[in-house]
Amino acid sequence: MHRMKLMNNGWQFLATQVGAGYEEALQCDQWQGVDIPHDFLIHDTHHLYKTQTGWYKRVLPVEKKAGERYILRFEGVYQDSTLFVNGKMAGEWRYGYSTFEHDITDFVQDGENLLVMQVVHESPNSRWYSGAGIYRNVYFKTVDSVRFASDGIYVTPEKKEMGWDVIIDSEVLADGEFSAVITHTMLDADGNEVARVQGNADQEGILTMTIHDVDARVWDIEDPYLYTLVSELKAENAVHTVSQRIGFRTVLMDTEKGFFLNGRHVKLHGVCLHHDLGALGAAVNKEATRRQMQIMKEMGVNALRTSHNMPSVEMMDVCDEMGILVDSEAFDMWERPKTRFDYARFFPEWYEKDVAAWVRRDRNRPSVIMWSVGNEIYDTHASDRGQEVTRMLKTAVEKNDWRHHAPATIGSNYMPWEGGQKCADIVKVAGYNYSEHHYDNHHAQHPDWYIYGSETFSIVQSRGIYHFPLNTAILSEDDLQCSSLGNSRTSWGAKTYEKCITDDRDAAFCMGQFIWTGLDYIGEPTPYHTKNSYFGTVDTAGFPKDAFWVFKSGWDHDAAPFVHIYPYWDFNEGQLIDVQVASNAPAVRLSINGRDLGTQQFDREKGLKLVGVWQLPYEKGTLLAEGLDKDGCVIASETISSFGDAAKIHLEADRTQLKSNGIDMAFVTISMVDENGIPVANANNRVRVKVAGPGRLVGLDNGDSTDMDPWKGTSRRLFSGKLLAMIAATEEAGDVTVIVESEGLAAEKLTLQAVPAEKVPGISCTYRCPESPENREVPIRKLALHCQGGTVLSKERKTLVCKADIFPKNATYNDLSWRVTTKEGIDTNLATVTFSGDTATVEALGDGEFYLRCMAMNGGDHPEIISHIECKAEGLGPASIDPYEFVTGGLFTVAHGDIGTGNERGLCLATEGESAAGFENIDFGPIGSDEITIPFFTLNAAPYDISLYSGDPYSGGTKIGDFVYQKPSIWNTYQPETYTLPYRLTGKHDLFIVGHNKMHMKGFIFKKYERAFETVQAVDCEAIYGDTFDKKPDAVYGIGNNVSLMFEGMNFGENNGLRLTLCGRTAIDKNTIHIQFISENGEQREIAEFTHAENWQEQVFTLPRVPEKCTVGFIFLPGCDFDFKAFRFEKI
Repeated sequence: MHRMKLMNNGWQFLATQVGAGYEEALQCDQWQGVDIPHDFLIHDTHHLYKTQTGWYKRVLPVEKKAGERYILRFEGVYQDSTLFVNGKMAGEWRYGYSTFEHDITDFVQDGENLLVMQVVHESPNSRWYSGAGIYRNVYFKTVDSVRFASDGIYVTPEKKEMGWDVIIDSEVLADGEFSAVITHTMLDADGNEVARVQGNADQEGILTMTIHDVDARVWDIEDPYLYTLVSELKAENAVHTVSQRIGFRTVLMDTEKGFFLNGRHVKLHGVCLHHDLGALGAAVNKEATRRQMQIMKEMGVNALRTSHNMPSVEMMDVCDEMGILVDSEAFDMWERPKTRFDYARFFPEWYEKDVAAWVRRDRNRPSVIMWSVGNEIYDTHASDRGQEVTRMLKTAVEKNDWRHHAPATIGSNYMPWEGGQKCADIVKVAGYNYSEHHYDNHHAQHPDWYIYGSETFSIVQSRGIYHFPLNTAILSEDDLQCSSLGNSRTSWGAKTYEKCITDDRDAAFCMGQFIWTGLDYIGEPTPYHTKNSYFGTVDTAGFPKDAFWVFKSGWDHDAAPFVHIYPYWDFNEGQLIDVQVASNAPAVRLSINGRDLGTQQFDREKGLKLVGVWQLPYEKGTLLAEGLDKDGCVIASETISSFGDAAKIHLEADRTQLKSNGIDMAFVTISMVDENGIPVANANNRVRVKVAGPGRLVGLDNGDSTDMDPWKGTSRRLFSGKLLAMIAATEEAGDVTVIVESEGLAAEKLTLQAVPAEKVPGISCTYRCPESPENREVPIRKLALHCQGGTVLSKERKTLVCKADIFPKNATYNDLSWRVTTKEGIDTNLATVTFSGDTATVEALGDGEFYLRCMAMNGGDHPEIISHIECKAEGLGPASIDPYEFVTGGLFTVAHGDIGTGNERGLCLATEGESAAGFENIDFGPIGSDEITIPFFTLNAAPYDISLYSGDPYSGGTKIGDFVYQKPSIWNTYQPETYTLPYRLTGKHDLFIVGHNKMHMKGFIFKKYERAFETVQAVDCEAIYGDTFDKKPDAVYGIGNNVSLMFEGMNFGENNGLRLTLCGRTAIDKNTIHIQFISENGEQREIAEFTHAENWQEQVFTLPRVPEKCTVGFIFLPGCDFDFKAFRFEKI
């Protein structure tokens, strides 16, 4: 009799260094019991990529019987795993995402058996957080000598005129001769028999049977109806039963019209998702998975790309149940590695096994519409070998899905180039990563391609964080967050939320798109080096960002009318705020405190504008947005109001009951309201969570990528007003009480009911979050800025004073700092700021607009709270840029081509074609410089040509020189390169950098030659005065009575005296020249006697020790007659 038992219980875990052996691990006394699924990296947020070996062990009792075989099935072990049974190696599996089995029949004995699974995690092995360990379910299978092969029932519904034919291919295995009867019974969702077919088998291989003319209810995204197919094999002393769910649907891909499901055109409104579950890490949980996809479906999502790995069984079950179409993806690399320890090490030997495991397991699922064999595979671009591997993988897919349930595809960022196109031509189903602008040309050139956006969007956002103004691209900020306004744009991604939606909508031949990403995931925290990604429309905790509502407005036209206003309403009085409204209504009207601010119309079918935008100065009160129908009637509305500090904890659960099966999970949202009951949208209170009764706290998540508090703890801050508590069931019934406390507030309770439920044999449900250390902090929530006398500066009023009020008043911290910046958050040369605590003084230096910002660290290592006011200076004249301080790339003022914002406030040159960025009014001074250092980040090690110009290259600028950057790429890391120019740049220049390929440029800095030790021309003095002199371009002539030449900014550093060389000429026997050194400590004078010289001559003088930093004057007393050309100092 075939048996398959869940075996997640009874496991113990040990972590060792890589290289520790089996015996060493067993002898260790630090083994601890764990629940499977288990991710052994998620507990330490500071070491999420730690290189170590995880060991799992448990005892397996076996009543060994003749003719039976014993198999362990692992749905996912990350990665490089080796199974030992009773001390002997019983099997290996390398890839971390594919399901695999080990037949342990020859290794087990009657009675108790010791299982040990070794999992080697060497980092880096992935571009995102992989997790590590036995992170999916484990099963123990007992099978008879005659049996179905694992995942060996292949079901193909085919639409016919009179209904459906169901072709069933059964793969039979046997250890000897046999005679068996195979029966396939189809049941509807209520368990009623719909159809049956029976046949005989007497040899190994595939037996094909067909059920004809089934009157089936179709599976659709609107109605995902599932049937159950029960397959039974009966032979002498052998019974094997396999039950699986199937669906009836047709898929048609049309090169001109796109994607059709069941004969109906469907635009794929898809998301890419990585596999982690936020605070749970990689450890799979079906309820957490279901919650993710429910949130996605609420946004209007109908498709999922399982980027970039084979999905869990739970995810596939949920997609089948909810009507989500799946582009199932296998690999992020082939033979060429992306990281040192990734799967490329194993690909040549293992890819066929992994493809077989992947396709066979999920080929019967109605949700699967594509098999993606790779994502952004450099092999496809690097050589013709990429085309060979593409064919190999396509063949491997079709070997296991020979009835073509779904086609092979590739998601490629190499579609602009020949190699990527050749590989696309092999699979024909062409996925484009960020290359939508090539759709039309490629569609014309390759009319047989089925085109879709395999990866689009990539606008980064932090939930509830807003960096103003909307019309300024701000990729990097001091708080290490990204703006949810939609103005934090990556260099490769979409320009706006709306453009991503409308470009796809208007490409009729395009099947649809998969945006990057539906939810944030752990790892890849572009543009920073924090913890989570910022790409999601929903954060890791499952809380929607504002982009969620924009996509819902464009994707979910059939949803009930809705209105969503952002940002929240709590800023500095008078601060300019970009208010946006997302809605699926034909028009939106906005008002503040009863004053109508206007109505904006939207054409959802053809228009390019999907979001209403108003800019207004902040004032306390209430914003009201109303969605209007075509007749002007209100069909939806939302209000948001100004709020105060948190006064009460608010708890809300996604359910009232928990099934006491040890698996179920409730999700409790913790938020705050003020004394008037208004939600505090920027609340960041620290809370402590306790769970009493038959429930377990298994994770806390606020979605904040910068928050390094552990997910596995009992205390955490809210982020942008919210925190998620994940409450898991036990196997007991009763009341589960969630208690939340916060300093200075009354505790709040919420009760869930754990109701009796059918037990699930083989589960383990012992884990509870460990207690966090005591922390009674009250973080700063808000900084309110007040400037006396306004924020406009001029010649008459060059300074202003600003004060910051801290909220709440009882905040633990007062660690404030101040900056003056551009709109992009870059230090500006227009003003300076000095400050002491909560008060700052600003002095204007040049004309223009700038921001004064106040920041609070809140006890951390970077600013967490940023508050700013807009300032303006006029009548002072232009301010120049100092090239000897680092000039941030984002300060460019002229752009030719598609120049974007880069990481760390840099810039990014255009992906294709020539582009140029210009920096105006750079003052190199009289000494100048001929050496520039530029930190670049490129995507590969190819040579990149760049040129430097003085002046605009498209308006008569002068080329300075051509240069090449070429270094091995380090992801998201700038690497400096220094170039020597053919001549020194002196005085003021507009500097332009021209490139021909995409490369990030952090900025630049020029080598500063110390004026004190350069040859200085006499005519370059800052001041000259006296009775007699004639200043000409090459020298100062005829210096006579009481003439002084003053030279500022001389830095001699530590010295024991100087050697002075004077270049001049004189008709008299001796000129006495006083050398004056003026420093903050006073004045020092020395004398040089320059003797008769008819022609230009250099004469050298020795001087004693002089001040480090000073102004140098050359003073000519009465009786002098001197022509002065230049001078130079040298240290003795």
